[in-house]
Amino acid sequence: MNNNYYFGGSSIEKNSNEINHPPHYVSGGIETLDFIQAKLSKQEFHGYLLGNTIKYLSRARLKGQELSDYKKAHFYLKKIIFLKEEGDARNEK
Repeated sequence: MNNNYYFGGSSIEKNSNEINHPPHYVSGGIETLDFIQAKLSKQEFHGYLLGNTIKYLSRARLKGQELSDYKKAHFYLKKIIFLKEEGDARNEK
């Protein structure tokens, strides 16, 4: 089984299909997150990712799915870090 999730051609380790790549998010042939990223500016997409990170962290203890929400927050935070590192690497060239 492949344990990588691809962001822009690079891979990031994933822990669970249900957290990082749920099948219902690929309906229509495109990952929902990829579609959102394509429609927003870099700054807007960063805000979207940051907002989701905050959302999952702030409600983790309230829904009875604490670990799942922490994993979802981690997913969005890893995406922010990946994009920041990718941008920094491009700027250094």
